[in-house]
Amino acid sequence: MTIAIVAAMHEELSALLAQMPDEQRVRVAGRDFWVGHLRGQAVVVVLSRIGKVAAALTATVLLERFQVQAIVFTGVAGGLAPGVQVGDVVVATRLLQHDLDASPIFPKYEVPLTGHARFAADTEISDSLAAVAVGLLADPVALLGQKVVDDFALATPAVHRGLLISGDRFVSNAAESETLRRALPDALAVEMEGAAVAQVCHDYGVPFAAVRTISDRADDEAHGDFTRFVAVVASRYSLALVDAWLATLTPPT
Repeated sequence: MTIAIVAAMHEELSALLAQMPDEQRVRVAGRDFWVGHLRGQAVVVVLSRIGKVAAALTATVLLERFQVQAIVFTGVAGGLAPGVQVGDVVVATRLLQHDLDASPIFPKYEVPLTGHARFAADTEISDSLAAVAVGLLADPVALLGQKVVDDFALATPAVHRGLLISGDRFVSNAAESETLRRALPDALAVEMEGAAVAQVCHDYGVPFAAVRTISDRADDEAHGDFTRFVAVVASRYSLALVDAWLATLTPPT
């Protein structure tokens, strides 16, 4: 079994590659796919690129060229729901494209000709990722160090399960966040790729899961110290989560 780990940021990709003892680069469609092992598990690690089309193409190549049997997407997102704060982790149960609207021909948000607006994440993988995340976030100092925890006020990070929404724009003001909250009150967080990858995996019948670190509240302060957060928080979260999750899998024979 080969698992694809799709990273949203270069820092996450670099952290994963540093732990791969045997990675080999395969270049397809202008992308570098890194084939090797993590925790003894066969993996393909790749940068998704930004936006739904780019991420969907990356997923399709993973499925067609590398024939992976599951895709796990890591990255950052903006928190939407009350209580979803910077440093928290969201593990998706459903994913939806918030900027898709083919009404009145089809219901708003529904992907035409599929009958689906909300695409389900794989329950088994998502449950396992959530359990691992709860364990890791129980001691953020051990994971990140005291200074990082203090700098970003990450003393009590939480894990959330629920709806993750995606769209081809960076949500970075309070008015737009409020509009999304009114339209989709159960949405936990917003990002730019996950729902597109979920749709591709649904079409291929391949398990998919998405885990996102909350980097901001998708409001007027969303730019914040984003670069440093990704480097010292999100990339460490992603590596620790992926590593701990892979350690729970049965070693390949």
